[in-house]
Amino acid sequence: MSSPADLADLWAAFPPEPAMEPGEPVWDEPVPLSARRELPLFPAHTLPGWLGDMVAAVAEETQTPVDLAGCLALAALSTAAGGRAVVSVRGRWREPVNLYTAVALPPGNRKSAVFGLMTDPLLAAERALVETSGPARAEAETTAKLAKAAADKAAAKAANAEPGLRDTLTAEAISLAQAAEGIKVPCKPQLVADDVTPESLSTLLAEQDGRISVLSPEGGIFDIIAGRYSGAPNMEVFLKGHAGDMLRVNRQVRDAQYVERPAITMGLAVQPEVLEAIGQIKGAEGRGLLARFLYALPESLVGRRNLTPDLIPEEVADTYTRRLGSLAMHLADWTDPAVLTLSPEADEVLLAYQHVTESRLDKGGSLAGIVKWASKRDGAVARIAGLLHLATHDGAITRPIDAATMAAATELGDYFTAHALQVFDAIAADPAQEAAHQVHAHLADARLNGGFTKRDLFRQLARGDFPTMADLDPALALLEDHGWIRRQPLPPRAGRGRPPSPRYDAHPRLTYR
Repeated sequence: MSSPADLADLWAAFPPEPAMEPGEPVWDEPVPLSARRELPLFPAHTLPGWLGDMVAAVAEETQTPVDLAGCLALAALSTAAGGRAVVSVRGRWREPVNLYTAVALPPGNRKSAVFGLMTDPLLAAERALVETSGPARAEAETTAKLAKAAADKAAAKAANAEPGLRDTLTAEAISLAQAAEGIKVPCKPQLVADDVTPESLSTLLAEQDGRISVLSPEGGIFDIIAGRYSGAPNMEVFLKGHAGDMLRVNRQVRDAQYVERPAITMGLAVQPEVLEAIGQIKGAEGRGLLARFLYALPESLVGRRNLTPDLIPEEVADTYTRRLGSLAMHLADWTDPAVLTLSPEADEVLLAYQHVTESRLDKGGSLAGIVKWASKRDGAVARIAGLLHLATHDGAITRPIDAATMAAATELGDYFTAHALQVFDAIAADPAQEAAHQVHAHLADARLNGGFTKRDLFRQLARGDFPTMADLDPALALLEDHGWIRRQPLPPRAGRGRPPSPRYDAHPRLTYR
């Protein structure tokens, strides 16, 4: 027989349903809102020690989700190595090691601080490249000026020559002009760009030997792609810059630009609604721009942050700066990309992963709904494996990618797959869904036993999410349709004052303590 204490514990663990008051309307079983997936945390343990330590330390000091620093770590590796190495898988299948990553977090999550910590070594490497290339650029500029001056002088001399000497002097002038034209003056090295138009990006690719990175704690680049300056979507350079397809740009106002193997890296942190907005860019889905990104939707820590976190150890920060900078400097002068091969064991790991992907792409499979994205995930895993390999081993170019590195890459592939499923669900969902989830969560936390008015609810919610009271209407309508709330009849209006705010009852599941 149970003791009184046992019964009290049982009562506390499983309280009875609230008793219905006489005459109180009966509530039907509510219909769940679209289920949110349980998303995995970024697996920082898959990164090389020096990189994983920095990711964990940045996440701790800034009190941000580890996903933010983790995705930026991959983007930083891609910036250092993109365009300078490819992974040879099988036959003619080769994957460049540049990535497009996008992390979605609401405002107030210290994205800029994390960006600074993770990208500062790249900017330092860029400054070092500018400094070390200075003498060569100065020599080339001087040589080009002297050659052009000599060619101009020879042309003038030929133009004023006697008829008997004109042919010889003209030939000499042509030779000097061709020599001057052939002198290439290197541009200042640049690794990172931010607010850049597609046209400027094409120019940067041509100037920077086919590689450039777009890193930003904002999503303004999507507005540019959508046509902020041109009035029409322009994504060609971003499509080719991910795939490594030849880029040739011909315009009347400038010389033709040709990049044989363009490699663009993108590392972005945006607000969640930006991901939904990019789905509306004309052609973004059909042409595969959305399918090229690796997405992350971490849970915000705002409201639960440790106000006295551990700071980043100096040794961790110094090692990160040194290793990332060294990788960027070492690969900067490579023109023909290094070819990274797979060990037989690594190839077996990737092949097994391909079988899983293929089995889930067919109708009814778990990846059928995101077939365009999922068709690229095996290639993304190969790219990630190449980056992890370069970051792990000194002399990585001389040794094959091993099975452990490929297994780590597949784990990251699974992480990005789970988040991609959620992103594409959100893009395709009713816009009221997310708002309804927010209101539902607020009502569940507030436990408003006596019901609530629309006006009071508006005052309690964040103005950034609901700028006007009318913005609540789609969410309230959806919650009412699903049986979570019930609107009360409006009382008779008295006098000429402001009409009473609509009042709602909440389902007992939301109000019962």
